[in-house]
Amino acid sequence: MEPIGIEVRGGAREGEWAIIHRCKSCGELRTNRVAGDDAERALLALALRPIANPAFPLDEFR
Repeated sequence: MEPIGIEVRGGAREGEWAIIHRCKSCGELRTNRVAGDDAERALLALALRPIANPAFPLDEFR
């Protein structure tokens, strides 16, 4: 399973983070709640991935 994103359950303010994983062999998606011993920097990097590398060009919005 490969982590591919972050989901916020229950709204942004009081929400709980979950990691979205994709199976490398079959492509199935699963979510797991973030645990207290998960690496915070790795979670932030995963959450910021869409901002750092958007799926569409941002230059057209200027």
